Amino acid sequence: MPAALPLAILATAMLATLSLFVGVSDVSPGALFGASSEDRALQVLVASRIPRTLAILLAGSSLAIAGLVMQMIVRNRFVEPSTTGTTEAASLGFLVATLLVPGWPLMGKMAISALFALAGTVLFLRILRFVPLRDAMLVPLVGLMLGGVIGALATFLAYRFHLLPSLLAWTTGDFSGVVRGRYELLWLGLGATLLAYWAADRFTVAGMGRDVAVNLGSNYEASMTLGLALVSVIAAVCLVSVGAIPFLGLVVPNLVSLAVGDNMRRTVPFVAVGGVALVLACDILGRVLRYPYEIPIGVVMGVLGSLAFLHLVLRTRRHAG
Repeated sequence: MPAALPLAILATAMLATLSLFVGVSDVSPGALFGASSEDRALQVLVASRIPRTLAILLAGSSLAIAGLVMQMIVRNRFVEPSTTGTTEAASLGFLVATLLVPGWPLMGKMAISALFALAGTVLFLRILRFVPLRDAMLVPLVGLMLGGVIGALATFLAYRFHLLPSLLAWTTGDFSGVVRGRYELLWLGLGATLLAYWAADRFTVAGMGRDVAVNLGSNYEASMTLGLALVSVIAAVCLVSVGAIPFLGLVVPNLVSLAVGDNMRRTVPFVAVGGVALVLACDILGRVLRYPYEIPIGVVMGVLGSLAFLHLVLRTRRHAG
């Protein structure tokens, strides 16, 4: 196990390197060798491929960590921003900001989106208090229903104000439009990821329940508030920058938990690297399946993630039986 993380980092670095050279434009090592600043290959590499790969690294790691944090604070393996209404609430917030304050900078709209995401997550937790949760699968079902209601409201507003294409673009993860100057907000997600690692022990204790956390001297309410804030910021930043990537925060933490365990201090690096690797693989797959056309990563991840989600559910059922 000590060598597992370096090997995972090496494999992810190889995928990231491959990502720089996959695409319609010829950005092969041969085209770059001896290229001047005016050559198209070098311009595409600097303006598009490098920013795209950096966006994948930042979004993949932060969304995977957001799923891990949410699973800790909710104490359920099957939750992440796309199964609790958080992502839908973030998209509603960004839509409301676009309608009410269209002249605001992107950072301001992202802040409103994060507040809506936080409100949606808190509403999800409130609803759980009134639902008899005899089965762990009821928790994500409640979240999916809440997300459906919020998504329907967002769709109605977008239809009413002729913003349906914009809403579709926000809710479909896609890295094809990432260029230099349009992904830098994702560095906030990296900051949230580092903060999650710093507070990993708190989240691990909070995941044991309020009574255990209080008995161990941990501030349970503060840990919950911090966790919800981190998840909301990450969801909003990724939505505004690259769109929604479903199931990423559900699949990666579960796979890492099976291999490494549940101690968050130990699993955070594996989850971050695993999230990056999965997003890189899905993005490259989307670029080559219908070359020279591209399938958005939201579609690829939606298909693969839903299959992985189904596998995890059936596996849990078999072990429960």
